[in-house]
Amino acid sequence: MTWGSADSKFALIFSRMGRLNHHHIPLFSTRVTATVSVALVLVVLGVATFIGIAANRVTDSVRENMGFVVVFDPEATASDISSVTDRLTSSPGIRECIYSSPEVILQRWQKIVGDDEDIMRLAQVNPFLPELEVHVTAAYAHPDSIAFLAAPIGLLPSVSDITYNSELIEGVNSTLSSVTLTLLIVGCGLLIVSFVLIFNTVRLAVYSRRFLIHTMKLVGATAGFIRRPFLAENVVNGLVAGLIASGVIALLVSYCRSLDTALLTVISWTDAGLVMAGTVVTGVAICFIAALFAANRYLRLSYDELFK
Repeated sequence: MTWGSADSKFALIFSRMGRLNHHHIPLFSTRVTATVSVALVLVVLGVATFIGIAANRVTDSVRENMGFVVVFDPEATASDISSVTDRLTSSPGIRECIYSSPEVILQRWQKIVGDDEDIMRLAQVNPFLPELEVHVTAAYAHPDSIAFLAAPIGLLPSVSDITYNSELIEGVNSTLSSVTLTLLIVGCGLLIVSFVLIFNTVRLAVYSRRFLIHTMKLVGATAGFIRRPFLAENVVNGLVAGLIASGVIALLVSYCRSLDTALLTVISWTDAGLVMAGTVVTGVAICFIAALFAANRYLRLSYDELFK
C-alpha cells in the first residue's frame, strides 16, 4: 500500500476510525449522554438567570415606588403647582409626579375610614391641601438622595411641607439588598457548579477515547491535528445542547407567562431571547474550553498513565 503525504495518512486513519466509531454504540451513547447532560445543566443555569432578572425587576419596581410628597400652601395657585411640577419633572432622578387635589385626597381618605367618619360633616371644611406625590428612579431610592432632591423644593414659598419616611426607605433598601445578595451568592454557586459539571462531562467523553489519542501520537500526528476533531465535536455538542436548553427555556417562559398576567412585565420575550442566545454561547464556549483542557491533558500522559 502506497502512502502519500503525512496529512493523507492521518486523514485515512481518521476516515477508518470514523467509520468504525459511527457504528460503535457505546461511543454514540456517550456523546448523546454528554450532550443531554450539558443541556440539562444549561437549563438550570438559564432558569437561575431568569430568577435573577425577575428579582432585579421586582427590586427596581419597589424602589421606583419610593419618593416624597410635596404639600402645597393653601394659597398656592395653579401656576405655582404647575411650576413646581415642571421643575421636578425636569430634575434628574425623578421618575414621575402625581398631583392630587384636596377633593381627590378627601375621597381617598373616606374610602380608608369608611362612611362612619364623615370628616366634612365634622369639620365643615375640607382640611386637606393639594399634594404632589413624587416617585424617584431606582438609583435615587435612598434617604440621602431623596433628601437632596426634596431640599430645594421645600424652600419654595408655594410649598407648605415635604414628607417622606426615611426609616421605611432604609428598611426596604436593607431588605432588598439582603435578598439581592442572597440571590447573587446562589447564582454564583449555580454558575460554578454548572461549569464543573459540564467540564467533568466533557472530560469523561474525552477520557473514553484517550487510547485513540495515544494511537494517533504513535503514528506521528501533531498535537494540533489530534485536538482538532475533539474540539470540533464538542463545539457541535455544545451547540446542540444549547439549542435543546433554549427550546426548554422557551417552553418554560411561555408556560409561566400564561399563568399570571403579572409575569408578563417581569419576564419578556426580549429577555428570553437574550437568555437563550447566552445559553447557546455558554454551551459552546464551555464545551470548547473543556475539550481543549481535556485533550491537552491526555496528550501529555504516557501510555502507563492512561490506565490510572
